[in-house]
Amino acid sequence: MLKLSVGQHSEAGHKTLNQDFHGVAQPTEAQARSRGIALAIADGISSSIVSQVASAAAVRGFLEDYYGTSESWTVRRAAQCVLAATNGWLYAQSQRGDGRFDKDRGHVCTFSALVFKGREVHLLHVGDTRVYRVHANALEQLSQDHRVRQDGQTYLGRALGISPHLDVDHSCWAADVGETYLLATDGAYERLDAALVQATLAAHANDLQAAAEALVTAALVRGSEDNATVMLARIESLPDALTSPLSRDGLKLPPRLVPRQSFEGYRVVRELQQTARSQVVLAVDAQGREWALKLPTAELAGDPRELDRFATEEWVARRVDSPHVIKAAQAEARREHLFTAVEFIHGQTLAQWMVDHPRPALDEVRGIAEQIGRGLQALHRKEMLHQDLRPENLIIDRQGTVILIDLASAHVAGLSEAQGDARPLALAGTLQYTAPEYFTGDGGSPLSELFSLAVLVYQMLTGALPYGLQVPQVRGERDLHKLQYVPLRTHRPDLPEWLDRVLRKALRPQPPRRQQALSEFVHDLHAPGPEFLKRDRTPLQQRHPLLFWRGLTVVFGLATVVLLGLRVSGQ
Repeated sequence: MLKLSVGQHSEAGHKTLNQDFHGVAQPTEAQARSRGIALAIADGISSSIVSQVASAAAVRGFLEDYYGTSESWTVRRAAQCVLAATNGWLYAQSQRGDGRFDKDRGHVCTFSALVFKGREVHLLHVGDTRVYRVHANALEQLSQDHRVRQDGQTYLGRALGISPHLDVDHSCWAADVGETYLLATDGAYERLDAALVQATLAAHANDLQAAAEALVTAALVRGSEDNATVMLARIESLPDALTSPLSRDGLKLPPRLVPRQSFEGYRVVRELQQTARSQVVLAVDAQGREWALKLPTAELAGDPRELDRFATEEWVARRVDSPHVIKAAQAEARREHLFTAVEFIHGQTLAQWMVDHPRPALDEVRGIAEQIGRGLQALHRKEMLHQDLRPENLIIDRQGTVILIDLASAHVAGLSEAQGDARPLALAGTLQYTAPEYFTGDGGSPLSELFSLAVLVYQMLTGALPYGLQVPQVRGERDLHKLQYVPLRTHRPDLPEWLDRVLRKALRPQPPRRQQALSEFVHDLHAPGPEFLKRDRTPLQQRHPLLFWRGLTVVFGLATVVLLGLRVSGQ
């Protein structure tokens, strides 16, 4: 379990007004597990009579709003979104007052924050407040002073409220039990040194609050003429490296369910699917609403990773609000067993739709692709990846709405970050729909889902895969150049050439060469730009290798027949 000891103190010193501000969040256990523990410090610029408002707004806003961000977001994204909003408000206040003509009189402050999450420490910083790691004989400065030297004087190069655009430094490193961090404003750190800090910590070994007060007093005694603020944070304990941020505490594995059985407030109607790893049943709640319950089997008892997938699916579904992503039941009472409950959708899978529509019209396919794209975008806005996009995981309901289902393989950056790595590196989905970068070890991104969507579009139109079964055989960068794309018009010569170019781009093995957003790909399917409409001068052998060699074979065959005929007539 993550546990910190914290001490903090601030004094105005020789000034009448204290323009520094500081604070530590007091999150709930669930918030600490999903978002971490945050502390922040800010220093208002002395040339402004309103900068204390800026520093207080920056710290309070960060410590309150950070915990209101999506649990699926990484610390970096959540913190930067909160700070960008704060910066916008401060800049707007400056524009309404004296700061409009003189930045030194506006709502401006410097800012530093540490967020302890999982087994990592995150630093967010802008300005010249400082963050140190305390060593036995030294203070290691972790933040960079954003100061500019000009004409013999130094000025703040970056700060909150100084510009409508904000650039925040972010760094992250592994945490260790026993580490102590020092955050301070310039009125304090300019008068402190490593020896004094170590002596003070030694004198107040078990009382960081007393240590912070002593350091502020020492800075003032040593001649500080500015406000002085010091924060100390020591890591007392860290969560187990293998602990999942998803809560499965106390949940038992469920029994095998049979029709008419009552289970956790549901009544089982019938079994939908049974595998060695899970059982899926149709059930109704007390209001008569239909739900699909997915339950792990006893075989997963010793597999925490697979059990986490069950918890992930419902966790994700509850946090994404889109008509194109399956919805989960709200947990109205504490459960006794581990299972997921999601809406039961009357309709057919995309796999069955493709069987029923072997040569669909382009407009039909574009409509389906657009809806899939909207569902994926809803996930991506939450820093989530579906990671198992395939025909069986898409349902078209009776109204024609396309819905993403089976979120068990979803990657949630904010949850993965708590376990030490926010990157989606693991192969999680069906191989033939997975982007090549997963096989090379580079991991996934929204552009990987764009690739998977393009595979589906290609397959809907042709019944085939654009690279056959080549992609799962990729093991390194060199293999990417060996992939041979089969042109769309090899299967469907009735489709326009520009469509083949749109799909070819979306299916490039290298992500930077694809369209750079799902919306761009969907737009290209409807309204191709000049790059797709221009006449293709690529040799036929490269554009349509299969057609080229077939044609060449026919030509050779005809030539052979002609030669044989001439030889016979000559005899």
